Amino acid sequence: MSKFKKNGGKESPAINTSALPDIVFMLLFFFMVATKMRDPSVLVRTNVPTVSEVEKIVKKSWVNHILVGPPLNTAEFGNSPRIQFDDKFGDVEGANGVGVFITMKKNEQPEGIRDYLTTSIKADRSVRMGLIQDIKQELRKINSLKLLYSASEGDVEE
Repeated sequence: MSKFKKNGGKESPAINTSALPDIVFMLLFFFMVATKMRDPSVLVRTNVPTVSEVEKIVKKSWVNHILVGPPLNTAEFGNSPRIQFDDKFGDVEGANGVGVFITMKKNEQPEGIRDYLTTSIKADRSVRMGLIQDIKQELRKINSLKLLYSASEGDVEE
């Protein structure tokens, strides 16, 4: 007779998963607290005009922002107004143009909300309307017709 006996009929006990939801929620809360949402760095000065009536944007995720103004680093970029998309400078036309940027942003969104996307222009007071008109013309070319102008609420200066 053998000294060691094989217990073929016994199975290993089931793994206890009662603590699993606690661990999952603990990890979820940790990442919610530890994660910082990335804000784009502003490269241009935007002292927006004041208006008497302002409406808040309801769905901010549906808005693409274009900033126009003199660069903050005038030693490197000069004093002429520049166009900023996200974290980089762009042009009115061309490969770095407004149309390419907005089209790229539209393609990143689900197809159901592409018709609801809006473009917001946040321009400095000193920017000439000619540059804003050029941006609007490029937006018309790509059929992006919903447009907002960013402003702050206050007394209207005349």
